[in-house]
Amino acid sequence: MNKKTLTEADIRTKFITPALVGSGKWDLMTQMREEVYFTKGRVIVRGKTVKRGAARKVDYLLFYKPGIPIAVIEAKDNNHTVGDGMQQALDYAEILDVPFAYSCNGDAFLEHDRTGAVGAVEKEISLDQFPTPAELWQRYRAAKGYTDPQEAVATQDYYDDGSGKTPRYYQFVAINRTIDAIARGDNRILLVMATGTGKTYTAFQIIWRLWKSGAKKRILFLVDRNILADQTKNNDFKPFGTAMTKITNRTAVKAELFQYYGLDRVAQGHHQYYLEAIV
Repeated sequence: MNKKTLTEADIRTKFITPALVGSGKWDLMTQMREEVYFTKGRVIVRGKTVKRGAARKVDYLLFYKPGIPIAVIEAKDNNHTVGDGMQQALDYAEILDVPFAYSCNGDAFLEHDRTGAVGAVEKEISLDQFPTPAELWQRYRAAKGYTDPQEAVATQDYYDDGSGKTPRYYQFVAINRTIDAIARGDNRILLVMATGTGKTYTAFQIIWRLWKSGAKKRILFLVDRNILADQTKNNDFKPFGTAMTKITNRTAVKAELFQYYGLDRVAQGHHQYYLEAIV
């Protein structure tokens, strides 16, 4: 077979995917996704005309477990060198906040370790030497310095209602970074998200994972008006069921809350959500 005549899709099907799933390394159904579009393209407005730019997609997105992405792979046809897709892979790895980036042309993989925990940041590996999910996770865990209890929190499952709904790529980043920070002992984390970006759903997944992992026993979720509390309780937070209680007949001084949570320097002109984890 002359690899030079093969398309990029052929390279993925005949060389990259077999290298990943061979010997049961990566689970095709739960740990691998191909051609993952994570943006719909920039909105371009010119006069009265509105259109979208090119959507962004990664050739392979690999997960240690659902909700915890660990590597991206950028594929190229065999007329490219093994490392020609690396810059693209690194760009996607930064956006998606994954620690390992790979480029492949069907001959070998070029690996870039973004954890900063190893001496050789980039190295070439043969197709049959591609690491397993457990191997990549152990390297990532070592770079993070997780203890066993910290790892249990950081890898706690997301809530899944069976509908196929998953967080958007930036929500994954916000949720995973917050869980990681709390697992390692940080107790004050500020997330600033624009209107319409899914703040309540993001907060729900953070609380769900902290609660289910046992990292926090009680969690207080504050909103600045009663109607928002009711909407949250009846919609995004509904899976908590009877474990959730709405506190009523209490008066909170907003200025004091802003100061206590370190938000006194944040613009207060928008609806904000405040989350405190209470042991």
